[in-house]
Amino acid sequence: MAASDATVAPAPVGGARWRYRLRLALREPTTVIAVLMAALFAYLIVVPILSILADAATVQFGDERRTAGETGSFTTYYLYRAFASPVAHDLFWEPLLNTLKVAFGAIAISLSVGGILAWLIARTDMFGRRWFATALIVPYMLPAWTFALAWTTLFKNRTVGGQPGWFEAVGLTPPDWLAYGQVPITIILALHYTPFVILLFGSALRRFDSQLEDSARILGAPGRVVALQIILPLMRPALLSAVLLIFAKCLGEFGVPYVLGLPVKFDVLATSLYRSIGSRQTGVAGVLAGAIMLIGVLAIMIDAHLAREARRFVTVGSKGAMNRLSRLKSWRWPASGFAAAIFVVSVGMPLLTLALSTVMHQPGSFALSNFTLDYWIGQDLPTVAMRTGILLSPDLWQAAWNTISIVGIASICSGILGVLTGYVVVRTTIRPLAIFLRQVTFMPYLVPGIAFAAAYLSLFAVQRGPIPGLYGTTLILILALMADQMPYASRAGISAMMQLGKDPEEAAQIVGAGWFRRMTSIVIPIQKGSLVTGILLPFISGIKGLSLFVILAVPATDVLTTFSLRLVDYNYTQAANAVVLIIAGLAYGGTVLAQRLTRTNLAEGLGN
Repeated sequence: MAASDATVAPAPVGGARWRYRLRLALREPTTVIAVLMAALFAYLIVVPILSILADAATVQFGDERRTAGETGSFTTYYLYRAFASPVAHDLFWEPLLNTLKVAFGAIAISLSVGGILAWLIARTDMFGRRWFATALIVPYMLPAWTFALAWTTLFKNRTVGGQPGWFEAVGLTPPDWLAYGQVPITIILALHYTPFVILLFGSALRRFDSQLEDSARILGAPGRVVALQIILPLMRPALLSAVLLIFAKCLGEFGVPYVLGLPVKFDVLATSLYRSIGSRQTGVAGVLAGAIMLIGVLAIMIDAHLAREARRFVTVGSKGAMNRLSRLKSWRWPASGFAAAIFVVSVGMPLLTLALSTVMHQPGSFALSNFTLDYWIGQDLPTVAMRTGILLSPDLWQAAWNTISIVGIASICSGILGVLTGYVVVRTTIRPLAIFLRQVTFMPYLVPGIAFAAAYLSLFAVQRGPIPGLYGTTLILILALMADQMPYASRAGISAMMQLGKDPEEAAQIVGAGWFRRMTSIVIPIQKGSLVTGILLPFISGIKGLSLFVILAVPATDVLTTFSLRLVDYNYTQAANAVVLIIAGLAYGGTVLAQRLTRTNLAEGLGN
């Protein structure tokens, strides 16, 4: 009777309810870790971006007279200088126009070539479909400027000093428009990003129901009508996604425009930003970085919107759907020849050119006496700085060690943070915190690497509070690479944790296992595949990355990519090409290893 008469305490309402939930959440280590990670990512990702944007609106040291203001005060001078001053044409508008011309040209070529190849691989009985499905995506596994160095090895003319190109060595002088500038940059970026179209468009074609084509043809529709009114509308989301991704990638591409645009002063936004940083125009660099970020964010947001819209359209088919291959008949050999020609042009010829250039005394001469291994293992070479072959150079091994250590540490940290991010995003009961972590770890994907590096330079170039100036140290490279690679690591962790139920952890918690024990004995062993992916993907990307390092590295912290670029500046062609071959081998080997360890395939589903 007493029990029935007892008064029941009212449930907490309003602010009391939120305080009650917060107290419960703070008892969980997951919430504490989520708060700490949110603070870490805010400092490593958000603060650098805000810092570079602030530089664009505050007077920088040395510009007090020009801006008529004190250092640190608000100013619109840099906006005026970049957008409306007499030098704005050279600083922003011409580089923007050049960027757009290169990007749209690369998109047009890659869509044309990649669309045909995707159709041949996904929907026809072309010879060697399975082999081509993998071989034709190799260009994206290699650094883009690998092909730029191969191009300049072939077409270089006397516009710049150093050894002549192969064509000039045999008496054929390529014109400037073919050797440098818009045309070669566009062609190289198109070949490099054609795998995007093959993967995205080919995957969509593979899921396309062949019965839709059959029905149209039975009703008398000619092939052109079927292609334009049935296939193309259903493929539009994949094509638009490829267009926007290629555009965003071209926006931040630095290596190819630097190698092929510098001799003829063909600037894009990335190289204009690099020049501004090199000439210590920090405020203008902030404006340019902000402009690149804005354009990149808009491109990715449009892509995300199109992806959401694409989910509203489905094809009727289900279990009855068919993916029947079209028979090429007499066109089978020409189709296979076309695919083989693209592979030779985009992979075989550039790598062979670079390899041959490293074993030749004189470019373009194929006499047996002209071949040598001096540039690999020679000693007492008749050059000013490179007195030994590249494999005997201490600078190479120092750069290789820097690469392995910096990229390795950053990748391991990224992988661990990615798993933790996935864990707290899925497990925390504070949804705003989970949303913040999901969004902030994706933010570096929206920012081109050259602009993100400029943001880090802005934040860490000088001491700020208790944090010392980190420029010139390996730590700034590690931190920047960690932050830059978090979109890949965090998405791998979130995707994996969403597939892991709470039951194993709850069972361990019942028997008294603490959070750390549950993580080390249950979560990490189960999610080791995603951890490996979260480490390998940043490692491969970091090995061949250039845009991030070219701003933040100094000679003492050279990695292989910046070391090779310095050799290009010194006109040590053979040595630079040798280093690039080493980078290409590491990048390709790492990609293959990652696919085997994770049992995945970039070309999965395109060939049988």
